[in-house]
Amino acid sequence: MPDIICYIIIISMKKLERKFYLDDVNIIAHELIGKILVHDTPEGLASGIIVETEAYRGPDDKAAHTYNNKRTSRTEIQFRDGGFAYVYMIYGMYYCFNVTVNEALKPEAVLVRALEPLEGIDLMKARRGTQNVINLCSGPGKLCAALGINMQSYGQDLCGERLYILDDNIRLDVMTSPRINIDYAEEYINLPWRYYASDNIHVSMCHRKKRS
Repeated sequence: MPDIICYIIIISMKKLERKFYLDDVNIIAHELIGKILVHDTPEGLASGIIVETEAYRGPDDKAAHTYNNKRTSRTEIQFRDGGFAYVYMIYGMYYCFNVTVNEALKPEAVLVRALEPLEGIDLMKARRGTQNVINLCSGPGKLCAALGINMQSYGQDLCGERLYILDDNIRLDVMTSPRINIDYAEEYINLPWRYYASDNIHVSMCHRKKRS
């Protein structure tokens, strides 16, 4: 789809308001499937349809950074009202983008795992160094690189003008599965807190392997 057409479609959509984010993490992780994540940077605007998420419900969830109400400089943003960007680095090289949710002092977050590229695809290709659109945003680190999300995005208000989520009013068929790479989470390993758009080719490679 040409970028000019995507832009016209995007500016006609409604940005999610604060009240959307003030609900239970599993409800929001499900509802985010089909929404559009947008990042407007000096390099240009890039966006994608959210097709895969994971819910992390602190303080009881042993897979969550806020398990047992762990409150640090890194997790502090999760203790505010929802609707802010929680970004962290893994393996010393990849960023992960999360949406904080629920009311203040209920530290919960939704990890956005994969996007279907929508606008700014050439910019995303340049950032990722690949021409493969299917592989462009098919993982949390990949989508952050493609959209230019890094630690400077930490704490950004998702109701603001730079990093935000739009409602396209399209409802996709949503499937669930256990979350991935949380072997340390004991009894929380197999909870079906992973949400993805059924038969979408842009979900993470790890997830597609689990379905085959």
